[in-house]
Amino acid sequence: MIIERDKVVAFRYILRDEAGVELERSEEATPTVYLHGHRNIMQGLEDELKGKSEGDALSVTLPPAKAYGFRKQDAEQRIPIKHLLTKHKKYKAGMAVKVNTGNGPKDVVILKVGRFNVDVDNNHPLADKTIIFDINIERIRNATADEISHGHTHGIDGHDHH
Repeated sequence: MIIERDKVVAFRYILRDEAGVELERSEEATPTVYLHGHRNIMQGLEDELKGKSEGDALSVTLPPAKAYGFRKQDAEQRIPIKHLLTKHKKYKAGMAVKVNTGNGPKDVVILKVGRFNVDVDNNHPLADKTIIFDINIERIRNATADEISHGHTHGIDGHDHH
């Protein structure tokens, strides 16, 4: 089976920067699962996975325009600490955290910490960076009608609903 629209895909990955420094990797116990063709992962990565098969291993290099975009000036914002989804006893400038927004969780970087608020940079921490994914495709299956109507997968076996 090949990856195309309305297929559920499970893959493992290692994400590196241009210098080869590992930034992130999929969890050992659970692969990353997404519904192809529904913008559930970054478009540049989805484009590269199209047409691939179970068992394929590939390395995908994405420039900023196809990954996390370019840094925007004036992207600073002051938000209440209670809106941070990433919980720490002590927040520090430079920390990457997730903030709750009307459009769901968003990755931001703390610039300054106050008593009740933090100033954050709304640019994604990997904005302006070329990134490299080393990917192993583990499983591909047809999406269920429910998954297609919802626009996301319900897990690799089609039973989880988040």
